[in-house]
Formats: sequence, C-alpha cells, structure tokens
Amino acid sequence: MNQLPVVVFTFSRKRCDSNARMLNSLDLTTSFEKNRIRVFVNKCVTKLKHSDRNLPQVKTMEGLLSQGIGIHHSGILPILKEVVELLFQQGLVKLLFATETFAMGVNMPARTVVFDAIRKFDGVRPRFLNTAEYIQMAGRAGRRGLDTTGTVIVLCKDAIPELSDLNAIMMGKPTMLESRFRLTYTMILNLFSIENLTMEDMMKRSFFEVENQKSIPIYEEQMKQLNEQVASMSDSVACDVCSSTLRQYYERCSDYVTLRQEIKVVVSSTPNAIPVGRVVVVTAAGRTRPTYAIVLKVTTQKETTVVTVLTAKNQRAHGAKGNEHLWPHFINAHNTNAIVPEGVSETEVIQCSLNCDVLAITTRVVRVDATRVLNDWDKRQIPRFKDDPPGKSFLSATEELKSISHQMGSNPDELDPIVHLGLKDIDLHDKYVRSKRIRKDLLTYDCITCSSFEEHFYQMYENMKIKEKLQEVRKRIGNRLVLEPECKSRIEVLKELKYIDHNCILQLKGRVARQIGQHELMITELILENLFTEMQPAEIAALLSCMVFEDKHSSEAELNETLKRGMQSVLHTAQRIGKVQYDKGVQMPVEDYIKQFNFNLAEVVYEWARGTSFTDIMPLTDVQEGVIVRCIQRLDEILRDVKDAARTVGNPVLHKKMEEASQAIKRDIVFAASLYIQ
Repeated sequence: MNQLPVVVFTFSRKRCDSNARMLNSLDLTTSFEKNRIRVFVNKCVTKLKHSDRNLPQVKTMEGLLSQGIGIHHSGILPILKEVVELLFQQGLVKLLFATETFAMGVNMPARTVVFDAIRKFDGVRPRFLNTAEYIQMAGRAGRRGLDTTGTVIVLCKDAIPELSDLNAIMMGKPTMLESRFRLTYTMILNLFSIENLTMEDMMKRSFFEVENQKSIPIYEEQMKQLNEQVASMSDSVACDVCSSTLRQYYERCSDYVTLRQEIKVVVSSTPNAIPVGRVVVVTAAGRTRPTYAIVLKVTTQKETTVVTVLTAKNQRAHGAKGNEHLWPHFINAHNTNAIVPEGVSETEVIQCSLNCDVLAITTRVVRVDATRVLNDWDKRQIPRFKDDPPGKSFLSATEELKSISHQMGSNPDELDPIVHLGLKDIDLHDKYVRSKRIRKDLLTYDCITCSSFEEHFYQMYENMKIKEKLQEVRKRIGNRLVLEPECKSRIEVLKELKYIDHNCILQLKGRVARQIGQHELMITELILENLFTEMQPAEIAALLSCMVFEDKHSSEAELNETLKRGMQSVLHTAQRIGKVQYDKGVQMPVEDYIKQFNFNLAEVVYEWARGTSFTDIMPLTDVQEGVIVRCIQRLDEILRDVKDAARTVGNPVLHKKMEEASQAIKRDIVFAASLYIQ
C-alpha cells in the first residue's frame, strides 16, 4: 500500500481489462473516498442519455472505480477516460491499468510504475521497448513535491530478461528525430492551384529533404572511391567453364535470394511461425558451411529478430566471406551442403540473425526442453564446470539434431507459408513458387561444375556488389530530392485518372479531390460515379465507414443488399485505382490498397445513423465502445468533406443527404461534451 498510486502499463487493451477484472475482490478505498467517487461519477454520468448510463462498460467502470481501480485505453468511452483521469488527479484512483498512450499526453505522475511486459507488438513484429518509450512511461514514477524517489517494477512472467536487453532499453541511445513528411494527392493538387510555389520548392523546404541534402557530400566521396574500385577490377573470370554462364547465374541467384528474404520477412512476422523446436538451416557469420539447427529461443534486438539455436560446430572462414552476410545465401542457393554433427562435442549453442544467418526454415518441429538445454550450455561455459558432462535434455536434443540432419541431407523440407502457416496471400504464394522454380533452374548452369566454382563465384559476387553500390550512390546523387520519384509517380496517376491535364491544370475531379482530407481519390471517384445518388443518408454513412475503421480482427458485419452492392462497387473502384497506382510506380501493392477499406463496422454505423441507441448497437459487433465512438467521430469529418464536394460538382441532392447523415450520427454519447470544458 505504501507504493500507491500505481500505473500498470500493459500493451494490450484486452489484457488491461482482464487484469482489472481479476482484482474484483481488491478494495483500495476508504468509505469516505468511495462516497467522493460515487458522487463524482454520478454527476458525470447524468450528462448521458438514460439508456447510455446502463451500458455494460459504464456499469463495470463504476464498480472498479469505487474500489480505486481504473482502466485507460482507446477502447474505453471518451467520457469514461476523462472520469478516470480526473479521479486519478484527485488521488482517488489508486491502481490504474493503462496502455502506453496514457504516458504520452497527460501529465499524471504516480508513485510507482509497473511494466506488465517490456516487449510489445509494433504492428509488424514483437520487439523490446526502445529507450524513448521506456523513459516516457517510467518517467511517470515519482510525484514532484510528494515522493523523494519513484519506483519502476518490471514483471518477469516467463524468463528473466537478459542484462544486455535491459541495458539496451534503459540506457540506449535516444531515438533519432525522423521526418514523417509524406506526399499526398491533396497536397499535390493544392500546390498546382498555387502559382508562386512549385512541388520542388515545397519538398526542398521539408525537414525530410533538408536532412537528405546534408548527406550529398558523403555520397559524392563514396562514388569517387567506388569508381576507383570498379576501374581496378576485372570484368570477367579467367575460366573456360565459368566465363560463359557465371554472370547469368549470379543474376538468377540474386533474384532467388531477394525472393527468399521477402518471404522470410512475412514468415517471421507471423505468430508461432518459428516456435521453440523449429528446425532451421543456419550459416552464422564467418562459417564455411550451413548447418541444421534447433530453435531454442526467439528474441528481438534493435529491430532484428534473433534466434538462439543448437547446431553443429563449424569452422570459421577466412577473408571477406565471413563479413558478407548475404554471401552464404548466394553460395548455397543451388545446394544446401549441410554439416551433420556426430556427437555432443560437435554441437554448440549460438545466436543467429533471422534475416542474415537463417538460410531456410523447415517444416520440422521437434520436442525439446529449451530452458534446460540453455541452462546446461550456459553452465558449461563457466571455467570450473566446463568438463562436466552434458545433461539428459542436451543429449536428447543433440540426438534429435543428428537424426534430422541425416534424414534431410542437402534437401531440407522447407516451410511453405501458404500450406503450413495458412497465410492467404496471393503475392506471397507467387514469390514462393518463383523461388522454387529459380532454384531448380540454378542446377542447369555449367559454372557450378567448375572445381573452383566457389572462388570464381565469390569474385563475381564481390564485383557485382561494388557495381550495385555504385549505381545506388549515383541514383541518390542524381535524385537530389528523395521524394521526387514518388512525386512524379503520383502526378502520373493524377493524369491517368483525369484529375489534371497534361499541363498539370486542375480538372473537375482535381477540384473535388483537393477539398477531401483522406482517401481523396477513392471518395472523388465514388462521388462522380454517382454511387450515393440512390442511397439513403444512413446507407451512405455506413458505406463511408470503411474509410475510417482500421481494426482487422473484428467480426464481419451483416449488410443489407444495398450495402452489399455498395461494398462491391467500392472494392471494384479500389482495385482500379490500386492498379493505376502500381502501374505508375507508386510503391503500394494493389492488395494492400484494397485492404485499407474495412466494412466490419458498417452495420453498426448504419443502425446508429437510423437512430438506434448505443446500447442496442453494441451486440452487433465485438469492437469496443471507445473504438466505435472514435470511428464515428472521424466519419463525421468525411461526411463534411463529401458535402463540400457535392457543392463543387453542383449536386444539391447529395449535399442535402450528407447534411442529414452528419446530423444523424452527431448525437448522444458519441458526441458527448468533454468534462474538461464544463
């Protein structure tokens, strides 16, 4: 109790809720405090409509707050979040479960901060907190004028974190300031309507380009050095067997390695794709030949996935080969000539980078007691225990490794991300099939039969890497503006879709799109295709909700026939726009563009716009109340954009419908006034 108030940072909304509910028997408040909390909460809740006061989330929060326990995350209703914040400031919330957003904006210190975990999923993969994130949250510990020190506690639910990981989190370098400047179609269209400012002027003034310009002298020096290296190298290999096919072999090899790396990125970000016991093929930096390995641990270090594995011992290579992280991928592209361990003395535990050191991920998963194997290995690295015999778990894992190495030989059973992981991605499947086909083709080249193939191929590899580096540096210097290629691509898209003419003069579509804040091309196309003409205001609002709802794991909505037809029209238009973008060089796959539009909240928005109470729309979805409110608020901005666009195209009927739709959704708890301004 001496450490209260406490903020527990949890990197999951669901875990925040479940942790708070598990403490329903804990009471941290006195009878006097309970009375103050009840009076304050009742005063705030009475501002809501009667039916909204009985929402499950409202009732749950009232009960928790009376015990001195609060929850704060984006799934909580805005008015309830403000209640929690105000009670926390008054010292009436003793234990608060919150996501990291609580540490970002509001100044609400506590005596103690607890980290539920020090790893989080950043939208791509699980990783450790960076130093800035840790300091931002840990800095809440200690109240000025009240506490001499603040206490920070890290919960160790599984294994105790490595000291190196904790040092990197707490004592790491500060995060570099990076520009988030991005080109949008609205920005380009607005600049074309201004005579005194060009696209180049605007980009040059951005922080993004200013930082890039500082690097130009460095690139020029690099180009000078690379030109000298290219001038001194030989263009061909002096070998009758290799000279005719080695260059073509390298190019095919390069395609193969690129595809494999792209596949690996997707696989590594898939939950449970690389569990403990997964068999992989590794070639840690400096090793002469690949080896089979059993995964014992997977961690994330500085944006890199690191796997700790049990594998066969291997000799170190000499010279530059050990320093080129992609070289093993090239030399082993046509044949995985793996080393097979013959006994315990020939195995070791090492750490490998998933992207650089793992050549292949196999389908095999073996049973292994990873904790005991690692503890056994760590113990025998201590000088006084180095002669101890390995434990039973280590011996068992070694036998498994030996057996699998013999079974697979030079042809590992590689993981198919579509078949074995159930990933439904056409682009990924295409990459996997192409990589298999290229590997088969590599066996047909004469150069691999040369007795000095590895030496000759490394010479070609080194020369080509220097030339590729030179080409990249020249491109950077030639494109003085990094954003210029993207800008040109987007301008070509606008021309193709008739938003501007060949002289970059705004057309009707362009004048409409420049008034829209987000998804400007999509909304403009839908307006001018008259998709909304025959729809009711509630149906239009429901359809446009796909532009603001981003939760990919929510339940699917049940749509009426009008909304189903509208959804198909939206997806068809998205397909057309996405294809034009991709053809003109915008770096976004068509599938990714289409995936932006999520209709899982359309049914909820439709019923809300028809006047259904918030209590009655909640059973229609598994989305949390706070997320629904935020999406409907963002939807109102789009409805106002469409209303303004309707005025521009001279469509009074659509203008009136947008006005009605906006008025229909702006009511009750969704647009309740903030407690801070009352």
